[in-house]
Order: sequence, then C-alpha cells, then structure tokens
Amino acid sequence: MRILFLITSLLFAQSKYPADTVLTSKESCIIEKIVVLPIAGWQRISHNASILNCQFYPSCSQYGAIAIKENGLLKGLPMTADRIVRCNPSAFFNHVHIRGGFHEPDGRLIDHPASHLEPSAKRSPVLAGIFSAVIPGAGRAYAGRWFDGFMGFVMVYLTSSSAIDASKRDSYFGKSFAYSMATIFYTGEIYGAYRSAKYY
Repeated sequence: MRILFLITSLLFAQSKYPADTVLTSKESCIIEKIVVLPIAGWQRISHNASILNCQFYPSCSQYGAIAIKENGLLKGLPMTADRIVRCNPSAFFNHVHIRGGFHEPDGRLIDHPASHLEPSAKRSPVLAGIFSAVIPGAGRAYAGRWFDGFMGFVMVYLTSSSAIDASKRDSYFGKSFAYSMATIFYTGEIYGAYRSAKYY
C-alpha cells in the first residue's frame, strides 16, 4: 500500500519537494523524469526527517535533480555521484578551506552544480582523472582531498562489488541496476578527481 501511495504521489507531484519541479517540467524528457523519480521519492523521506538533512545547499538530492536537468544524464549523473561522495565528514573543513559561502537561513554549505570557483593551477585535472580511473580515489588524494579520495574509493568498491554479486544472480533488472550504479560512481569518481584538481 505504501508503494502504491508513493507512486501515485510521484505521478501527481505538486512541486512541494524540490525535485518535483523536474518531474512536472515540460522541458524534461521522460528518461530524465524516470531518473529523477527516485530522487523525488528520497526527498519525501529526507525532507520530513531532520536527522537526514543534508549539510549542503542545495541538498544532494536537489543538486542531482538540477545537474541532470541542466547537463543531461551523461554529465549530470557523474556530477551527482561526485556530490554524494563529497557529502562526508570532511565537507565542512574543505568548504572553509576554499572560503565557500554559507546559506543564511540554516548555515548549510553552499555548493551549486554550476561552479563559480576560480580554477587552481596547483595540480593537473587530467592527471587526477587518470589516477582515479586507474585507482578510484587516487586522483582526489593527488589533489589534496584525502578523505574525499577514501570515500570515493569506498563508494566505487561497494557499487562494483554489488555489481559482481548481482552478476551471479539471474535477475536482469538487478544486474542492470547494479552495473548502472557502479558505472555512475566510477565515472563520478573520475569527474570528482578532475574537479578537485581543477578548483582546489
């Protein structure tokens, strides 16, 4: 019954939650709406439980919806995976280090998909991307984001091992989903390493 309620509320969304704007937008294609559907579902849970509040503004789920809407699936999904990896205990320190802004009403860390940061010449973004392609997390560590690198490695490991486990089962949907998640977090790790070296 709960699943039926969630599906019908997502189908008849009223822009109460941030991702609903993508669901109700006439500019969003059906594939974008399908991808944003789990984000909208998550927002119905997380926006009603203060313990699940995101430390960033916009929240990680809204960041993902915006990234997908503005950049399409091929760039938006890795951007979202990168943001999820960066939403870790070191985020506040990293944000203060770059002199990032804070959202006035609630003090969350401001981080929009469209970066307004000045490029840094300290490290090579291409080399960082290559490092993370070979060893996930190594590119972020090379860029000076050690904990982000560790979290990136953990996320790629977890999604990849889930994909390997799913390949041993017969469920086509399970395999497809697990391999998709592994691919998204792997490409997100490469994107995140490139971004870390470029801006930090």
